[in-house]
Amino acid sequence: MSSTDEQQLRRYKALLCERLGDPQEALGRPHSALTLTTLPAAPLTHPNAVRIRVAAAALNFADALQLQGRYQEKPKLPFTPGSECSGTVIEVGRDVRTVKVGDKVCAVTQGGSFAEEVVVRENSVVKLSPTADLEAAAGLPVAYGTAWLALRERANLRPGQTVLVLGAGGGVGLAAVQLAKATGARVIAVARGASKMEVLKEAGADECVDMAHHKPEQLKSLLRYSASQGVDVVFDPVGGQLLAESLKCVRWGAQILIIGFASGQIPKIPANIALVKNLTVHGIYWGSYQLKNPRVFRHSLDEVARLFDSGAIRVNISHRLSLAQAPEAFSTFPSASQVIGKIVLLPQPRSML
Repeated sequence: MSSTDEQQLRRYKALLCERLGDPQEALGRPHSALTLTTLPAAPLTHPNAVRIRVAAAALNFADALQLQGRYQEKPKLPFTPGSECSGTVIEVGRDVRTVKVGDKVCAVTQGGSFAEEVVVRENSVVKLSPTADLEAAAGLPVAYGTAWLALRERANLRPGQTVLVLGAGGGVGLAAVQLAKATGARVIAVARGASKMEVLKEAGADECVDMAHHKPEQLKSLLRYSASQGVDVVFDPVGGQLLAESLKCVRWGAQILIIGFASGQIPKIPANIALVKNLTVHGIYWGSYQLKNPRVFRHSLDEVARLFDSGAIRVNISHRLSLAQAPEAFSTFPSASQVIGKIVLLPQPRSML
């Protein structure tokens, strides 16, 4: 039997979405979006394809929306979800030059990560150090790529500036804290809960604001000492009322970075404040850069991988679960107080925390 025949006979475990539904519902139930199944391993047909044995795949809020049909990108059913992973290269196409079999990598997959293996194009795969922590690396591409693009490419963040990070305890918020500090900025991190305050201080935040016992409209008074002259950049992955309140805390000419709406509330930005304070408001959809500006997209991946390998940034893993525990993983999203950093699925788990 040829190696191609053997490849076609081999199968691997994967989560499959055959109908839109509730990702928190137990696997296989009537209203569940997911089932755990085995799929045939397809041969590599593209010369720039890379097959990765997945060590870990990180969850993103977009995954939950996509499984419910509420995300802007709607893949054709059935599909395997998951937009980022880490692992080891096990096969490459004939034209692949930047990675080889045995390399540790992380990748942006645009679907397919919630499985034991995934096939992606070379330009979405980033080689890591041989000593890289693959569980942590799974949470690197999307959150850190988004934060790098927002802070460095769009806001042109400079050393000495002050950055206000809302939702700082989540995956992309924590990424923004670390990347802003790596740039030499002063960081004010806003989150909810004492446990998040501890992690944010360890991540380098200069000031931490715990909103657990405060209303959004109290934000300005809470910052009266730590940002008496106003902030230069607002990084907001949460949305809701807190964004409007943060605009009262910015200085003239500030940059406002709209990352997402994890709160479920899409805020209205008061145009009069934007006018009077000469604000620049940026909408940040990092994934669209892969098609619209692939050079910048790739640069963001290379930069965050470099910082990760050097130890300048560290991905905090909040929860580790198996593929079969995917509903439990998705159920943690509404309970943001339980999540500090990233949630990962381990297709071949060694231990669960």
